[in-house]
Amino acid sequence: MGKAMSEEAKYKLAHDLGFGEKVEDGDWSDVTTGEVGSMVREAIKRGEQAIVDEAKANGEAHQNF
Repeated sequence: MGKAMSEEAKYKLAHDLGFGEKVEDGDWSDVTTGEVGSMVREAIKRGEQAIVDEAKANGEAHQNF
């Protein structure tokens, strides 16, 4: 099974959401479930936006977003 998100993307998200300093050493044990939930929600949001942007670039209309 492949990875859902690259390590680089996870670290960028953590930094973007304000808790990147907790994981700079590669140890994610201090990250709270709330912070992980924030990462998941933000990753979904960014993925959906990427789909919309790609559809617009290709001239397609996606009514679900």
